Amino acid sequence: MSASRNRATNSLLKSEKQSLYRFLALYIAMVVFGIAVLSVYYYESQKQLMFSNQRAEMSQYAYIQAKRLKVLHHFFPERTTYPRDPRFTSAIYDIEKQRIFSLNKVNDTHFNEEIYLIDGYIHFVKSLDTFYLGTRYLVIELKDDGKWLAQIWERIAIYGSAAFVFFMLFGLYLAKLFLKPMRDSIMLLDRFIKDTTHELNTPLSAILANIEMMDKDVMVEKNRKKLERITIAAKTVSVLYKDLTYLVLEQEKKNEDERLRLKNIIEDRVEYFDVLARSKQISFVLKLEDVTLVMDRRKCIRVLDNLISNAIKYNRRNGTIEITLKEGSLCVKDTGRGIAPDKLPFMFDRYIRFDKSQGGFGVGLSIVRKIVDEYGFKIDVKSIEGEGTSMIIEWKDSL
Repeated sequence: MSASRNRATNSLLKSEKQSLYRFLALYIAMVVFGIAVLSVYYYESQKQLMFSNQRAEMSQYAYIQAKRLKVLHHFFPERTTYPRDPRFTSAIYDIEKQRIFSLNKVNDTHFNEEIYLIDGYIHFVKSLDTFYLGTRYLVIELKDDGKWLAQIWERIAIYGSAAFVFFMLFGLYLAKLFLKPMRDSIMLLDRFIKDTTHELNTPLSAILANIEMMDKDVMVEKNRKKLERITIAAKTVSVLYKDLTYLVLEQEKKNEDERLRLKNIIEDRVEYFDVLARSKQISFVLKLEDVTLVMDRRKCIRVLDNLISNAIKYNRRNGTIEITLKEGSLCVKDTGRGIAPDKLPFMFDRYIRFDKSQGGFGVGLSIVRKIVDEYGFKIDVKSIEGEGTSMIIEWKDSL
């Protein structure tokens, strides 16, 4: 049982998960951005290295082609065939950068760059001092084989993936450190609750037993009201005690499922909470059908007690609590202050309390959610600020 409780304690709450997801999302975005920047830098450096290697070869080709243009210029117009070479193609432009003749596949020339890559071809632009055949610019073109680019992508894929895995492992380590203070606080509170439940049992049982034995008929009105206030306080502590006991001692016990008549149990719990409701002039409206459900009685009572006590706690004075039971569903609706939409996703987190003035540990609804999930039920919350909240539990089969 201890190991199971530890696993339950170490599981992430929704608020913790959201914090973790936000951290990891930001961290992953930064890692991906960093790898992308380094990849671009590596690509540019490798491209410049490729240009550096090609520049010497293409400069030699430009020198050869310039010599051929010189020969053609001297023998023009007897010779009119533009010199060709199987190793490269070329184009010539005049001083106005107008094309005179071209064998190049791509004629989009960048005259402000000496060497560049365009549409899979490498261009080398050579400015000639002597205008043979009116040529001011000679452009040498080579087909890029793409081997250098394939090698770059291969290295980026290998080293980028390795870096991503490394930084993700490092990020998970940081996330663990990031959540450790929150996790330590929760575990400390769990230990405090466990110790507290042992101390509360004997005095609380004595108080409740003595209240039940008192004869209210022989009391004067003043003492009767005092006893009623004591009863309210004792039952409030009793509900909290039962939640804490369930949380740290009973939740891992084997279920003792039986066929329950929910109508009778709800009526009994309403009667139990009647003194608390009357203290705030809250009235119950019961719309109960005769529904049966196979469930552990103590877990059923924990769900009902928490839904009803919350409806009382967060209701307004002179409000109402409407409990509707029909085949396949239970709805507890109050006329309280309601819950803000941005807080609804965290309602069932342990130790979450949106109104700290109401006291408690914030464990009740987390217990409700755990029991509902255990039995495969569905719970839905509908709330409008200033109007009230409806807690709806639905199940597929009513037995």
